[in-house]
Amino acid sequence: MTSSAEPTADLRTEALAALDRLGAAVPAPRPDGPAVTARTPLTGEALFEVAAADAAAVAEAVGEAAEAFRTWRSVPAPVRGRTVKRLGELLAEHEADLATLVTLEAGKITSEARGEVQEMIDICDLAVGLSRQVGGRTMPSERPGHRLMETWHPLGVVGVVSAFNFPVAVWSWNTAVALVCGDTVVWKPSELTPLTALACAALLDRALRETDAPVAVHRLVLGAREVGDALVRDARVALVSATGSERMGTEVAPVVAARHGRTLLELGGNNCAVVTPSADLDLAVRAVVFSAVGTAGQRCTSLRRLLVHTSVLEEVLERLGAAYRGLPVGDPREEGTLVGPLVTAAAADTMRAALAEAVADGGEVVVGGERVDVAAAPGAAYVRPALVRMPRQSDVVRRETFAPVLYVMPYETFEEAVAVHNDVPQGLSSAVFTLDAREAERFLSEAGSDCGIVNVNIGTSGAEIGGAFGGEKTTGGGRESGSDAWKAYMRRATNTVNYSDELPLAQGVRFG
Repeated sequence: MTSSAEPTADLRTEALAALDRLGAAVPAPRPDGPAVTARTPLTGEALFEVAAADAAAVAEAVGEAAEAFRTWRSVPAPVRGRTVKRLGELLAEHEADLATLVTLEAGKITSEARGEVQEMIDICDLAVGLSRQVGGRTMPSERPGHRLMETWHPLGVVGVVSAFNFPVAVWSWNTAVALVCGDTVVWKPSELTPLTALACAALLDRALRETDAPVAVHRLVLGAREVGDALVRDARVALVSATGSERMGTEVAPVVAARHGRTLLELGGNNCAVVTPSADLDLAVRAVVFSAVGTAGQRCTSLRRLLVHTSVLEEVLERLGAAYRGLPVGDPREEGTLVGPLVTAAAADTMRAALAEAVADGGEVVVGGERVDVAAAPGAAYVRPALVRMPRQSDVVRRETFAPVLYVMPYETFEEAVAVHNDVPQGLSSAVFTLDAREAERFLSEAGSDCGIVNVNIGTSGAEIGGAFGGEKTTGGGRESGSDAWKAYMRRATNTVNYSDELPLAQGVRFG
């Protein structure tokens, strides 16, 4: 690689211009104050030092959000929806600039960055519709002259902890829905993506002001682990929605439970797909490649394991190998690039270690795994996605490596494939490629995939916002986005109304 000061200076200028058009600024840290470094994986170098929060600032932000909740919860839900509608309009207006920041901070190719912003616009649309639909139901009462029903009410302050790989979309999933439900939000983004967070907060602040909503319904706290710890431990935070590693979830859950708070956890993936003898291989290979290498394998839904029937194994490996060898790796802003950088050099080290362990377990690297030199990118981590032929599922395969490594393994029977598929701690996304209706239905059944997302003839990555998103087992069990995921952000009350002049007791109990 060659090094130069010019590329980073250009990126800094590009970031500042985008932030300016978004109405955001980079707050400079105080001489003795906490800070985070905004880096770009495109070159591996620093762009800015950004002022961060400390524990006292987190407590202040939660206090402001808690106070704003007293007002916001009583605003009619359709009126709250107007704020989210305005946010969606602003996101559409500034899609290109926000996508630019996503590329600069997360390393996504332009189409994926723009797709992430489109996902934000879509969730705003969903939330606006939801603002006129959230509510309970009425059930038949066994007592004459009585009405039995349930009502849903705002929960309180929602703490959102998001990860670097979807620096804006996951925030919007939580925030758009929480706001129409009547909650307030305190957001702790990844310390790797502070610029996108500043941009999102600026757009929401503008939407709040323009719709005469209390600006304090949303607060941003930048920082590293200590900031997240302070947010998680604050008893005024009714719900902690956290996206990250399994380790992070294991630490967060007991802390929140100890103070009787709620958690919504979206953790590891280690996702798997099954290719059966009847599969449309043209379709399957295209889906597998995108699922495995999109976002340089740094999605929670990225495909990590591929089970292929022995009758088509060699053909699938040959097709995948050819596709992998032709993947354009490089600057994600350049036309034609399909694989951008890993977020840090440490991620590349983790990938190399996983590949070495896989080879020690009997695996064979078919293609990829090597560093790719990109001009003017000192310290960046560009790698060629790795395709690894494995004889069986070993310990390294059961762990999630957050990098573009795809383990391909053989199977003989469909029952064997399902058993191996489920034999990992994680349970987020899964897929089967088959033209056999019985195999498809078995994979979707209670005896099939044990994941929260189960697909047929489509990859593991790229979920729509209309369905609930989340997984089982060590993935955390949370659900975000569509369907009835809104219920996580509200509290339920069961109500009985007696409109008679009698007082019958349930179950026929007599008293007095």
